[in-house]
Amino acid sequence: MDAAAPSVTDQADDTAAGQVLGLLSGLVDAADWLYNHWYLPALVIAASWGVGEIVARRLAARASAERMALELVPNRHFAPSLEEIFRRGVQLARASTAMPWWAPRRAKTVQIRLRADGSSPLRYRIEGPAGGQRLLSITPFGPDVAVSRARPIADEPRTHTVRAEFILRGQPTAPLREVPLAPDPLQPLVDAVADLRFELGDLAEIRLDIQRAPKWALRARRLQLMGNARRSERREAQRAARWLRQDASGIEDSMGWQLQQLLSDKPASGGGRRLVMPPVPRRVEPAEALGKLADDDHLVRVQLLVMCASNTEGRAQARLAQLQAALDVFGGRSRWAMRGWRLGPWRIGADHWPTRHGFERRWNLGHCQPPRANWVRLEELTGLLKPPTTNCRLPVLAADLPSFEFGNPELLLQGIYRGPDGRERMVATYAEETLFEVGVGKAGGGKTERALAQAIGWAHTGGGLLFVDPHRDSWPRATTFLAHDHLMRRIALVDLNGLGANPRVSSWNPLGMHQGQTAHEVVEAITDAYASALAWDDATAPRAITVLTTALAVLVAVNEAACQAGRPEDQATIFHVRALLTDPAFRKTALATVGGRLDEETRSWWQVVFPALPPDAFTVVLNPIARLAANPVTRAFLGQPVGVYNIRAAMDSKMVLWVCPGGNGPTDRLVTALLARDLLRAVRSRRDTPETGRVPFRPYFDELITLTGAAPETIAAMFEDFRKYKCQVHGMTQLLARLPSPVRLSLVQNASTLATTAGSKSAIAPITAEWGDDPSPDRVATMERFEHYVSMNVHGRRVGPVQLRGPHLDAVFAAQARPRQVPALERAALANAGALPLDQLTDLAAEQLGRVAAFLAERYPAGAATVSLAKEEYE
Repeated sequence: MDAAAPSVTDQADDTAAGQVLGLLSGLVDAADWLYNHWYLPALVIAASWGVGEIVARRLAARASAERMALELVPNRHFAPSLEEIFRRGVQLARASTAMPWWAPRRAKTVQIRLRADGSSPLRYRIEGPAGGQRLLSITPFGPDVAVSRARPIADEPRTHTVRAEFILRGQPTAPLREVPLAPDPLQPLVDAVADLRFELGDLAEIRLDIQRAPKWALRARRLQLMGNARRSERREAQRAARWLRQDASGIEDSMGWQLQQLLSDKPASGGGRRLVMPPVPRRVEPAEALGKLADDDHLVRVQLLVMCASNTEGRAQARLAQLQAALDVFGGRSRWAMRGWRLGPWRIGADHWPTRHGFERRWNLGHCQPPRANWVRLEELTGLLKPPTTNCRLPVLAADLPSFEFGNPELLLQGIYRGPDGRERMVATYAEETLFEVGVGKAGGGKTERALAQAIGWAHTGGGLLFVDPHRDSWPRATTFLAHDHLMRRIALVDLNGLGANPRVSSWNPLGMHQGQTAHEVVEAITDAYASALAWDDATAPRAITVLTTALAVLVAVNEAACQAGRPEDQATIFHVRALLTDPAFRKTALATVGGRLDEETRSWWQVVFPALPPDAFTVVLNPIARLAANPVTRAFLGQPVGVYNIRAAMDSKMVLWVCPGGNGPTDRLVTALLARDLLRAVRSRRDTPETGRVPFRPYFDELITLTGAAPETIAAMFEDFRKYKCQVHGMTQLLARLPSPVRLSLVQNASTLATTAGSKSAIAPITAEWGDDPSPDRVATMERFEHYVSMNVHGRRVGPVQLRGPHLDAVFAAQARPRQVPALERAALANAGALPLDQLTDLAAEQLGRVAAFLAERYPAGAATVSLAKEEYE
């Protein structure tokens, strides 16, 4: 038994050794086989990867089909805080995971789309999983941002397209530059796309995908960065040791060192060589080596894709270069750089094989497969996590403010806008939205020139207007561009300045009933005009108002009788008030003739109250009429029985009417007040016409200070009521503060267009205050001549204030200038206004009292009772 034991042991040892050798031999054989047949495992791995990629792409495409899109539109006061923007970023990161469990990682993303195609400055859209819609619809920005469900965008193919993907370069752990919120971080991007032209097919779009990365990817990235840091420290230590050894060797080999050793009593240790201690590699601190990747909080992976297109060669490439420069604003120790390789003048990137297909797949399906370096914290994306704020200067595009087209009745010229690219275009507002307009500025600043450009353009489209200019300067300026045959039959000039030896003057009977006016409206209009011009009210002049009202009621009744009798040439005028109040025979005949047409209250007043009035009760009423009669022009204008001037007919027939009251004295103010109140009456009389049948009409009031001095309440009522009757008022003034308070408040409250030229800061401040002092009064006060800041309404929203250059007639309407036809226009305008020589009209006015008295005598009823007026007649 003892002899056999060693044999068994040796056999066991041989078996174990054989197994080990066999294992090693098998491994060697396997390695040799793999070496000789390496392509087989490679094919298996490639096939497995291919199948996995196909499955992942199909699942990702299926998940992407359920994505939703939201469009965010900020208002003019959108100014979020950093905390609000950060909370929005947290929402976006959370919403990126709202996908089914089976969705691949590349589909779990939220995409921010910044898009510009020339139709809008910069559209801001959010696209992401359908499950995140509820989370993304309610933003921390509150009511300052309107969130709506966005429709898919279908782009037409462009001829030239360039693509780019951006990757973070520089120090991988360093954050991007912290960009302040004022000015808006999006401003460089907005400026880069400010000169896009829709008609050329220009398009620029930036897509930022935000994705919450898995923990294992972050750990792998950290391990890689720590390894890189440690290797870098070791290399630095080795480099330092090498330099130390070189320095030590250099010292020991120097002549000085050798002499020192010969003269020294003590020999150097180590055979004369110095001992050099190599530096120990510094310990790598994770916080320093990992930087922004040290903490897990609010760390995301991003993918930044850019696409530019155009139908014009070179514009897309130039746009991409502009966007690349705009993204440099965010660069610091880490920056956005275009991914790819550069070979001399050529760049191989997303536009070339083999990366183009992958770019287009990610672009079309919204998949996120960011480069390994694109790790950022939400704080670094502050500028891209919100729409443009109030601190962003947006360009004015054709979609925001349409371009003016001569002859288009839907557009109203506003000025000349200079775009960011230096191109100039005439801009306009829509006529139906321009309800009231106010222009403020110093004398000679261009506000009247701008109003004339509007009026001339509107006249050429076939529109009707009234231009009231007390100083008449606008008429000779406009005639050159209105002297067209098709306009002459619609233009009328009512000029009360009395220029020349025997000027031609139009005529108007405010009391005339031959045009079908309503009697009580005529009486009310004239009385209110008097009260407005003379500052009468029920507290200061109640008796004067009553006397004038009852006198006018009688004269209007006389005119009704004359018109019904077919004798409108026998109508009374406003100058017959004196005869009615002071001539007993005329008054008795008139009251007896029209007594049946008067209401009981008026008849009772003449029988009971009038006889009790003292002789001086009528002075306050007759003195203004005496001043009107003393002026030959106003005497001729107002003293005709059948006046030609009819503002209601001018409105309905689209006339172009120029009215020049002349001066700003007491008499002129009274005439202006009568005209203004008649305009108010005529516009309100459009109640008898259905809204669809009311023809648009535009009164232009130059020198509002002069006009409102005569009729403040009337002008204020115009800016309050005329919109209802399709009558749009335009007013110009040098100083808003000098206007009466009712007019000023109505102007500013209802102005669809508010414009100002340069001027003193105190004069401009009320206008800039309406804009929130943006621009400031200092900036507006230093503008060049003919420059305007204008705020306008377009499509129901305010545009501006925008700086515009006022249109100059000689440049804007040079093609419409007809200087040789100006005399023909002057003759036609006076003829259309029924203007006659002043002496002829004066003679007719002087004979009118006799004509009216004769008519009343003929109509005097036989046997009529004499009205008892028991008082001494006022003479």
